[in-house]
Amino acid sequence: MHDLQPLTALGGTSPREDMIGTTTLTERPDIALASVAARMGQEEACRAHLAEVIGAVPAPGKVQLHDPEAGFWMSPDSWMIGAPFATHEDLADQLKQRFGDTASVTEQTDAWVVFDLRGAGMEDVMERLCAIDIRTMQTGDGTRTVIDHLGCFLLRRDPSDWVRILGPRSAAGSLHHALVTAMHSVA
Repeated sequence: MHDLQPLTALGGTSPREDMIGTTTLTERPDIALASVAARMGQEEACRAHLAEVIGAVPAPGKVQLHDPEAGFWMSPDSWMIGAPFATHEDLADQLKQRFGDTASVTEQTDAWVVFDLRGAGMEDVMERLCAIDIRTMQTGDGTRTVIDHLGCFLLRRDPSDWVRILGPRSAAGSLHHALVTAMHSVA
């Protein structure tokens, strides 16, 4: 019998946490992800289901923070849903059952690495990494940007010193290196 043990995106058996200066970077393998894309002609029905799941339909550039699920706008009629992995390991299957033929639902958990960047230096760190005005982003704002040549999503969380970063899991090490390097530059 195999004795397999799950690994995080950074290759550890437990999440990585880096504390540098006033900022903390935490790897978050405890979040399940699934994308939802409305099917042609089913947009309104899909939006109704989405509102039932996360409380409202996120508009472009917005995040719907809802417990335990949350979601953000990715593109027209397309959203990403996140929830605690411990209770939603089968998030995509749960959403497929709810949405039925109104949406195409795709498992995304192992496609993305999720980092939380928190602390008083968070905005200074983000200014060194991407071309967005992090200081004008409010809680519930979300955007797609490039960090170290990688397409990433940034989600402004509450309190105001917290941003969640989703990047391609295949480049988790490179993204982590870029984030830690920027953290050192502001420490």
